Amino acid sequence: MAFAVARTWDEAQLYLELHPCPDCGTADAPWEQALVQVDGDLASRYAAICPVCSAEREYLFGVPAHETPVRGWPTFGGPEPSEILDAGQWLDVADTAAAAVPTDPVEAGRVLAIAQAAVAEVIKFVPAGADAVPDDEFWTPEGQAVRAAEPGRFRLDRLLVTRDAYAELGREISQTGAR
Repeated sequence: MAFAVARTWDEAQLYLELHPCPDCGTADAPWEQALVQVDGDLASRYAAICPVCSAEREYLFGVPAHETPVRGWPTFGGPEPSEILDAGQWLDVADTAAAAVPTDPVEAGRVLAIAQAAVAEVIKFVPAGADAVPDDEFWTPEGQAVRAAEPGRFRLDRLLVTRDAYAELGREISQTGAR
């Protein structure tokens, strides 16, 4: 039994945040992580008991074939696209972060780094030589809804502009706040 791979700790944590308790809806949980074997396959197990309703929760992710180098924060993955979040979910993460940029320059920089990194993750779904994310890279209802709302946002040229705009805005806020 193969599991979808969580390429990094940051990616696994984001997945857990995006999947609140099915019983009560809380996103907070005291997750414990361990490597386990399931049917002969190595997996990363995240388990928690919901602090609100006491529901037991567990997620199993495949272990990457090679370690993803961590460069900066956040590090969601290497050059390959995500197996646990689809292209639409990543763009929704970027939108959510960009819509909630705080006034504190340090925190604003961190939030914009998340938005920029999330758009970079969407770009990884665009095959070499293609100009947009293919339809089959939206496999969740949430991701499909984001794509259906504005399919043009998944064109490579728009994704590159968006990623670069978040990076530039983050630099500008950092420079303004450092003075």
